[in-house]
Amino acid sequence: MDVSRKDEIYTIDDIYALPQGARAELVDGKIYYMAPPSRTHQRISSRLIQIILNYIDGKNGSCEVYPAPFAVFLDPEDDTTYFEPDISVICDTSKLDEKGCHGAPDWIIEIVSPGSKSMDYFTKLVKYQTANVREYWIVNPAKEQIIVYQFEDGKVKEVEQYSFAEEVPVGIYEGFSIKVQ
Repeated sequence: MDVSRKDEIYTIDDIYALPQGARAELVDGKIYYMAPPSRTHQRISSRLIQIILNYIDGKNGSCEVYPAPFAVFLDPEDDTTYFEPDISVICDTSKLDEKGCHGAPDWIIEIVSPGSKSMDYFTKLVKYQTANVREYWIVNPAKEQIIVYQFEDGKVKEVEQYSFAEEVPVGIYEGFSIKVQ
């Protein structure tokens, strides 16, 4: 790579110009490539999506659930940041178009992989919080642990930690909880 490109600021156009099948996220103009998810990651993701969709359908809810790869543009005015959360739940469907979600989803779930730890626990935590995501789950298969962040007005309202064996209450829905195990 040319040394002059190290400081280059990339945009969403650069993400869309990646070769077919390449997956990456864009944070403040820097591209972060993503490895394919493991079988465990996919099993957990599929199970969570199934549980969430069943709940929403059972309540005749209007929220929509999208698995990765699904584009989330936290700030539609910022073309230097783009995420593909593992699971996005969007209740304000006016934020949705064919390219993805323009604005903060209500609930985001990230499933930690060895290469995504610092991104999930730090970078995304701050970005999701300041973008006004209402709820953020970090699911760590290696530790069989879920950390749940509730945000309000860009600030941490509550943080709870659960094991996979525990019922994890969903903050955006009253009376709904999920056991990951």
